[in-house]
Amino acid sequence: MAKRDPFVDHVLELLEPLGTMRARAMFGGFGIFHFDWMIALVADGRLYLKTDSITRPAFEAEGSQAFVYGGKRAKPQAMSYHEAPSACLEGAETMLPWARLAVEAS
Repeated sequence: MAKRDPFVDHVLELLEPLGTMRARAMFGGFGIFHFDWMIALVADGRLYLKTDSITRPAFEAEGSQAFVYGGKRAKPQAMSYHEAPSACLEGAETMLPWARLAVEAS
């Protein structure tokens, strides 16, 4: 049976107005998928939304940091996911504009 995470369940609930969403455990965290596109990831209890060169400045203006992947064997590398502004977690109305940017970036 897949492990359940209350934070991931909360994120999926907030994203539900966008349509079909699912979470998949991966690399010690979770990938959040909108249909077949990974639009977010949850790692260490934080939500990161997909960004690209067009959407990244909006996240950076909010002070959001990039997700950095790396470990004992790998050189740390910033990925194209930025932490969601904290207000996003308060409700769907604050989450959806940021989530739409993640869908666009995907």
